[in-house]
Amino acid sequence: MKLLKPFMLFLAIALSSCSSVKVATDYDTKVDFNKYKTYAFYKTGIDKAKISDLDKKRILRAIEAELSILGMTKSTNPDMLVSIFTKSREKVNVNQNNNFGYGFGWGWNPWMNNGMNRNVNVSQYTEGTLFIDFIDKERKELVWQGVGTGALKTQNREKKEARIKEFVKEIVSRFPPGKNK
Repeated sequence: MKLLKPFMLFLAIALSSCSSVKVATDYDTKVDFNKYKTYAFYKTGIDKAKISDLDKKRILRAIEAELSILGMTKSTNPDMLVSIFTKSREKVNVNQNNNFGYGFGWGWNPWMNNGMNRNVNVSQYTEGTLFIDFIDKERKELVWQGVGTGALKTQNREKKEARIKEFVKEIVSRFPPGKNK
């Protein structure tokens, strides 16, 4: 019993540290990413994102926070522009659990459904995808793109804001390409 409590605490910490955002990045291999020190948001691209203005503000604030950790500063004359794009879709999970039943004695039991206990769990959720694009302002070309996909949790404002921060942190943590972790 003494070992059970520390083990459960360790398990809880280990599970909570796992991110549930799948991230993929792509970039121009011929670009020197060390030259980017300043950024500004690309309003034209951001306006096309089909989410509420409040969620756009949450995403942009999270991007600002993550880029400042990387040592970048917001500027009116930036080296790069930052744009976002979002999409979402409804997903359905169907899980079937086949558990063998245990009974008294051997043989077939008509009340045990041939010894099998079949449970089917169906759940529906919204899967969201956030694209964060870094555009070279001088060349007007996309140089880096991070894409995060995961389940959206929008039960309340605090959980939504935390989920947005998690998405952005996981995506921006992959910038610049090739950095040692």
